Amino acid sequence: MSHAQAGLEYSAAGGASLAWLARIRARLKGTQPRHAIDEWVIPGLSPAQSQQYRSVFPLAPAPAAVLIPLIQRDEPTVLLTQRATQLRHHAGQISFPGGRIEAHDASEAAAALREAREEIGLEEHFVSVAGYLTDHILLSGFRVTPVVGIVQPGFTLRLDPDEVQESFEAPLAQVFDPASRQAQRRRIGDHVIELCEICYGERTIWGATAGMLISLQQLAGAAEESVSA
Repeated sequence: MSHAQAGLEYSAAGGASLAWLARIRARLKGTQPRHAIDEWVIPGLSPAQSQQYRSVFPLAPAPAAVLIPLIQRDEPTVLLTQRATQLRHHAGQISFPGGRIEAHDASEAAAALREAREEIGLEEHFVSVAGYLTDHILLSGFRVTPVVGIVQPGFTLRLDPDEVQESFEAPLAQVFDPASRQAQRRRIGDHVIELCEICYGERTIWGATAGMLISLQQLAGAAEESVSA
């Protein structure tokens, strides 16, 4: 392959990724957090599928928020963290910065931005909130509001070693590619269901993080279909 051909392929890939960002902005414009139980989703399942397992939803889940940081580069990326190995829950799991919403947080976005600042040192002035996904219900007892943020380059991260082992960026087009997914069976209550994990190099993105990325991809894909129709 010539350098010219390689450049064209890279440009096409970058253009496709930038199109994802444009669709995400358009689809999320004006959205606000919605907490009705009828809209809760189990990460990796559609709203309709999730409601089939409503009997196993936590009765009083703690409100939490995460930031889904989409970095506006020539080829846009998503910023992910790997949790510290000494943590009591989900040690070593790939995740988004986030946590429980505290009483002093003015909103879900404020909580997500605070957690991102505390966990990885991402300053708020680099982040523009694009909108919100529907609440994701975790059977561990949390109702998580995913806050989607578009992040301008130029930031410097400062990881809290008590919370985060490392951070990395993955190309948005790659984690959105259905070819990067593999099915795994998980148990929900008395039911065994099939969920998807996302493979990125030697890393595996699973659980709530994978489910939120798939929800975001499906939402933006729906926007693309409506534009094409």
